[in-house]
Amino acid sequence: MVGKEEFKSIMEVANYNTIELLKVHDIKASKSMGQNFLIDPNIPKKIVKSIGLDESQGVFEIGPGLGALTLELSSVAGHVVAVELDKHLVGILGNIFGEHENVDIVQGDALKVDIGKLVDEKLSGRKLHVCANLPYNITTPVITRLLELGLFESLTVMIQKEVAERICAKAGSAEYGSFTVFANYYTQPEMLFDVSPDCFYPRPKVTSTVIRLKTKAERGLSAEKEKMFFKVVKAAFGQRRKTLVNALHAVFGNSYGKEEIATIVSNCGYDTRIRGERLNLEEFMALAEHFGAK
Repeated sequence: MVGKEEFKSIMEVANYNTIELLKVHDIKASKSMGQNFLIDPNIPKKIVKSIGLDESQGVFEIGPGLGALTLELSSVAGHVVAVELDKHLVGILGNIFGEHENVDIVQGDALKVDIGKLVDEKLSGRKLHVCANLPYNITTPVITRLLELGLFESLTVMIQKEVAERICAKAGSAEYGSFTVFANYYTQPEMLFDVSPDCFYPRPKVTSTVIRLKTKAERGLSAEKEKMFFKVVKAAFGQRRKTLVNALHAVFGNSYGKEEIATIVSNCGYDTRIRGERLNLEEFMALAEHFGAK
């Protein structure tokens, strides 16, 4: 493994020349791929420091771009697997990391590539973490897929601030929704710090936020009740303006009468006029337990 001081030097040079590299290689940021290249050298350092990696750990990265974050991750983690969709960038990354035995660059779509297979082949035996500057246009489906896989101890990702606020929202707030409940069921989320649009090229129109999602060892529901939980949550937020009873009846009406649903909601200790957006994670879990008890 390359020494930390050498990596530090490489990192400074890579970040300093990011815009020049884009010109030399005739790289045009793709809107369809959601590309915004990180050009502030302090941000990768700050992200990696927040994770607390060591050589026993493996990192799965999505969308490495020109490798600014990848280099910083490689300086402390035992191994890094970075998945990049852009074939042009993959070739450039191959040249940058060709001499680094603890980095694997893989061309592929993070929503389609066999992540489990990659982990088994490249990161077997290591404590697994995700670290990524996620394209805004695939943030929710990528996080959903990663959490459902259940392979990683934590996800530290840079995403649109609005989405980070949604993940960390409190019940009853305007930002609170089904994805909030989903993310909190699987993890303990924590917003770490904001990243200015000036740290990217091209400059995005919105602020980014680095958020850590620490996965829970135990989630509290059986596999069967878990399915009911997600169905209940989806129903509750499917029609936000309706009361919880009416929203649930719209989905479960073939199996439960409206009065039955009202009784279940009441037995959980909730006013039958309450809307789903007022329930927190634990209350949704309790509702799922009662709902599946018929």
